[in-house]
Amino acid sequence: MAHSHAGHAPGAGSAGARNKGRLKGALALTAGFMLVEAAGGLLTGSLALVADAAHMLTDAGGLALALIAIRFAERPATPQKTYGYARMEILAALLNAVVLLLTTIFILYEAVGRFINPPPILAGPMLVVAVVGLAVNLGSMKLLSAGSSESLNVKGAYFEVMGDALGSVGVVIAALIVMFTGWRLADPIIGAGIGLFIVPRTWTLMKQAIHILMEGTPPEIDLALLEDAIKQIPGVVSVHDLHVWTLTSGLDSMSCHVVIADMTRARDTLVQVNEAMKARFNLTHTTIQVEDQALRDVEGHRGH
Repeated sequence: MAHSHAGHAPGAGSAGARNKGRLKGALALTAGFMLVEAAGGLLTGSLALVADAAHMLTDAGGLALALIAIRFAERPATPQKTYGYARMEILAALLNAVVLLLTTIFILYEAVGRFINPPPILAGPMLVVAVVGLAVNLGSMKLLSAGSSESLNVKGAYFEVMGDALGSVGVVIAALIVMFTGWRLADPIIGAGIGLFIVPRTWTLMKQAIHILMEGTPPEIDLALLEDAIKQIPGVVSVHDLHVWTLTSGLDSMSCHVVIADMTRARDTLVQVNEAMKARFNLTHTTIQVEDQALRDVEGHRGH
């Protein structure tokens, strides 16, 4: 039997690590304005602004957690943790999704309370703070948008900031309606709409994180097509124990047993399988074991 392992350290060059600068910038913007918005909510008596400040606090916590997770993911592997801490990024993304869902429940709860008993609002100052808050959120979203497509952890942070941007839009609209019509029920109605808008995106993020933690096949990988690609390599008789999973965002792994007819070609077969995986499926972290068909036949006869 022959064995091959190709790849690199799990924590090195992960998608999350490449976006540390963007996460730090978004954290500075979010945490800085959170204090301004909280003060504005207290001064104007606006529960909407206070709630939005609490949402921004959640965002800041999520961004800080993402950075901590990336820091852990960069740690080298140890004999006790042979994959290092790469999975910390996915755990952080899952925790972010849970926090987002809890925050959404809080938003809906507060919306119901304001619908029953709308509080008095100083619409003018509320509008000014909300507009500035929206600008800050849009700036954070721009920082994170590029990394959100390649890192699940950055995507979680992006969704949190997007949710807060929607909250700021809602506060702006509510402030305008109260300012020009005096209809204070606009605040709880818009708040409930924002909460409902966040739920499906958060649910998707949570499912993706759980899928990775369960070592499910990456959605971009067609396992049947991958198996067929290996079988098409000259000399390959069959493939079994084929697994493809994600260690962390941007880093997928594959392992399998390849049965070949001629063990003198084992090295060439390993090279061809690795090249096919890299070229066709972008899999560079592979573990391949080559087995002798003749030996399997002998063992099969002994079994009978």
